[in-house]
Amino acid sequence: MICLISPGLLSHECSFPNKSPRFNQFKRRNPHFVIIRSSSQNSENPFPPIKSAKRVVLVRHGQSTWNEEGRIQGSSNFSVLTKKGESQAETSRQMLANDTFDVCFNSPLNRSKKTAEIIWDARKEAMIPEFDLREIDLYSFQGLLKNEGTEKYGEEYRQWQNDAPNFEIDGHYPVRELWVRARNCWAKILSHEGESVLVVAHNAINQALVATAMGLGTEYFRVLLQSNCGVSVLDFTPVDDSESPHICLNRLNQTPKSPIPPTSSAGRKSSKQLILVCHGNVEATSPNSPDGPMDMLGVIQSQKTAELLLDLKVTSVVCSSRIASIDSATTISKVQEGAVCLGADTVPRLVEMKQLNELEVDSIFQQSRTDPIESSFLHSGWLNNFEDQVATDIWNRSGKAWKSLLDELSDESEGEKNLVVVGHPAVHIALIGQCLNLTKEWKGSFHLDAGSISVIDFPDGPSGKGVIRCLNYTAHLGRWSIPVTRSSVDNKEV
Repeated sequence: MICLISPGLLSHECSFPNKSPRFNQFKRRNPHFVIIRSSSQNSENPFPPIKSAKRVVLVRHGQSTWNEEGRIQGSSNFSVLTKKGESQAETSRQMLANDTFDVCFNSPLNRSKKTAEIIWDARKEAMIPEFDLREIDLYSFQGLLKNEGTEKYGEEYRQWQNDAPNFEIDGHYPVRELWVRARNCWAKILSHEGESVLVVAHNAINQALVATAMGLGTEYFRVLLQSNCGVSVLDFTPVDDSESPHICLNRLNQTPKSPIPPTSSAGRKSSKQLILVCHGNVEATSPNSPDGPMDMLGVIQSQKTAELLLDLKVTSVVCSSRIASIDSATTISKVQEGAVCLGADTVPRLVEMKQLNELEVDSIFQQSRTDPIESSFLHSGWLNNFEDQVATDIWNRSGKAWKSLLDELSDESEGEKNLVVVGHPAVHIALIGQCLNLTKEWKGSFHLDAGSISVIDFPDGPSGKGVIRCLNYTAHLGRWSIPVTRSSVDNKEV
């Protein structure tokens, strides 16, 4: 293990028997996205004003028979849930059992309707079938085995795989049609008086719902992953009686099983992965001295995260200079190196631990006139509370960090590389924005909790488009995780 200690942290001990610390310091913009310069509100198709805050929970259906067979389903209605799919839906039911919902909208297709019935269980309120929530219409492709696509349709199928937003079949542009349909769905969902809404639908339509809510175009198709029974959460907060609500993605693709083991991203294998770990909860500190250690809850959160990451062979752990980040990174590294003793591996794991100065944001927050940060990031959109200069400084710093991390991932001497990055939620939100080629105006459009993890895959390598596998995943925290229909500030008992 390589431990980096900055001069400003000499009072913080980080010692490892028989190992000498070595200092490690560790450029690029993603060409596949169009840089968006507006806010997260969609100026061309604004959402109607709302009178009270709403939380919308999206769930994709469980595994279906056509998922299992590798067939293209589209909006066909011939497949049903497998036994595994029913089990996934049951796991989701248990995960959401203590959450309160006012209404459930569901796709009328069999696989989604059955998933919704299992999750909705004994709740008395009626489910509302919504035809616009059906899966993407793929016309002649529907029913094809995926390996038949190239043989029968050649260039059309290759375009579906590589340039889906411009893909045309039978005189239709399926992804463009899907985005229009998703906006229509939001008008119906937001007009309902319920404040806590469950939506059970499909992979592509859920991607479109997330993207259109945030004002992202069709180029983001297959970038915001939706696994079978994955849960995504969007918060809508009223601004005033005449403006569109503020919209924040609270979490993305919280799955019934761990999101860590390497699988496919949008149908493609990925050998390069960034795991963004928010350090554990920090002890109460003064505004003039915010760099404190983790409290007892934070220590538990970091240990739970380290245990989850045992499913993955971590190559390097990169952290900020913050005490809580170093402690969380150290816990992850030690558990990785104990994988053999813990029965998680048959060979020793050697983990390199590095410090990246650009991940440090405390000095930026100290310049702010806003309240101390540890109490601020408990609600959706908390970064909007800070002055524009703070957002600019964090965004600029995260841009430098992003380039360094991509350079680290680009090392061709290592085929598979899993890089864990430990830091404050603010810098991780900015890194997610850098991945998506957004601008600082998106600073309040994502939410991360202490102890959460977010995963970014690079199926085309670090120079290609990053795929968000999950965002703000907290299921590994067990009893200390936050129910999906309840905001962090309401979760006083945690």
